[in-house]
Amino acid sequence: MQPKRIGILIVAYNASSTLAEVLNRIPPEFRTRVSDVLVCDDHSDDATYLVGLGYRQLVPDLPLTVIRHDRNLGYGGNQKAGYRWAIEHDLDIVVLVHGDGQYAPELLPEMVAPLERDECDAVFGSRMIDRGAARRGGMPLYKYVGNRILTTVQNAMVGTDLSEWHSGYRAYSVAALRDIPFERNSDGFDFDSEIIVQLHEASKRIREIPVPTYYGDEICHVDGLAYARDVLVDTTRYRLHRMGLGSGELAFASEAYELKVDPRSSHGRILAWLRDRPPSRVLDLGCSHGVLSEQLREIGHHVTGVDLVEHDGVRARVDRFVAADLSRGIPAEVGGDYDVVVAADVLEHVRHPERLLAEAQRCLRSGGSVVASVPNFAHWYPRMRVTMGRFDYDRRGILDRGHMRFFTRRSFERIVAEQGLTVHRRAPVGMPLEIVDRGRDRDDHASPRTAVDALQRIDAMTLAVRPTLFAYQFVYELRPTIGPSVELRDADATRPVVEPLTAVRA
Repeated sequence: MQPKRIGILIVAYNASSTLAEVLNRIPPEFRTRVSDVLVCDDHSDDATYLVGLGYRQLVPDLPLTVIRHDRNLGYGGNQKAGYRWAIEHDLDIVVLVHGDGQYAPELLPEMVAPLERDECDAVFGSRMIDRGAARRGGMPLYKYVGNRILTTVQNAMVGTDLSEWHSGYRAYSVAALRDIPFERNSDGFDFDSEIIVQLHEASKRIREIPVPTYYGDEICHVDGLAYARDVLVDTTRYRLHRMGLGSGELAFASEAYELKVDPRSSHGRILAWLRDRPPSRVLDLGCSHGVLSEQLREIGHHVTGVDLVEHDGVRARVDRFVAADLSRGIPAEVGGDYDVVVAADVLEHVRHPERLLAEAQRCLRSGGSVVASVPNFAHWYPRMRVTMGRFDYDRRGILDRGHMRFFTRRSFERIVAEQGLTVHRRAPVGMPLEIVDRGRDRDDHASPRTAVDALQRIDAMTLAVRPTLFAYQFVYELRPTIGPSVELRDADATRPVVEPLTAVRA
């Protein structure tokens, strides 16, 4: 096997008194295995750059390159420059070392060993693995406590199980760096937390090894409170992006559309309604990956799926798949004579939902129905955003950036009536609280069920009191109108067959 090409990135700022010693501490037997060493002087106020140049003249056995930025890029910006260099030089492994000697160069062989064996995509040196080692090494108590608290919170928010998020001693597979958008990260000290989030999002493997604790001068450049604020903001944004809220760029590897598995969700409601029907012919409009279709098949229905894109594996989840742009209507090849047409989270994505409803009605056999779910723009969340003057699109949810139309209960039911359909059943659906756990990979980091259960109870109560304000979505079963403006009624002919609002609590 061809040996890995190893590079060392030394980030340095005002490190003239320590840089030469850091370079001296690179183990002699390891030097022969190193392809490149880059010292990045981040526009220091001292002679860091000159020390590096002098070392290169005096110690020619180290393949050393020394550069000085023409302006201060910041701790994160300095790393970005180094990782670009590693990619451009086609290295296999790059190790981050601090020029102030804060992390032990003697451990470089141990840092790269798991990467050389292809056991992981990144190796982090942790001062917290060995119990008590950090304090014995001189870490102040308040920094130790802060480190542990931040690491615990960040693990819970992101879904990782690291012993330390805040070590700057790291080795990366350069291939892994190519796969993540590290250029988007902060130029500050929170860069290290952001790259962990990106590695996790990209499903990269992280290994930790114990390293000794030492504090050099560089730590003085960190404002502890500002740093804590920044890393918590970063991990909170990631959690929100995984939940579908906000711009979503941190959740770059996550599916934009996911099945809502909770029985209280719109998909759960649709499955419950169709579970009560005998085996039927179902047309699933906007079937996406076919995850809802697959569950409909499991309860006995024959499903034809329609979507613009043929996603991987969709044909295995449906009985028949038709690729079509629903904004242009339902294609003739779909045919008709369906018992149920499902339009789950699709009508808001087309410019003319009324046309799609009319065409869906024409696909039905006698006695058939349309089952649709639509977001509620009158929900308190978009109301709050608009009131605060902070309207913008999210990655998922009511303000999904792909939504072409917004509905309230009244506006949607007006469209329904105009298309000759009647509401046979209607169910308000609360907040999809299952998204709180979206993206967590370990059971021991799942949200406390007591907290989620409490939120669900509160959500159900508010939903029952005022569904137009607290319904996240409305789910409908629609049937063609019998005669002019006649609404279907249940057996006792005293009330419409509309599901009670409190049924969401079932």
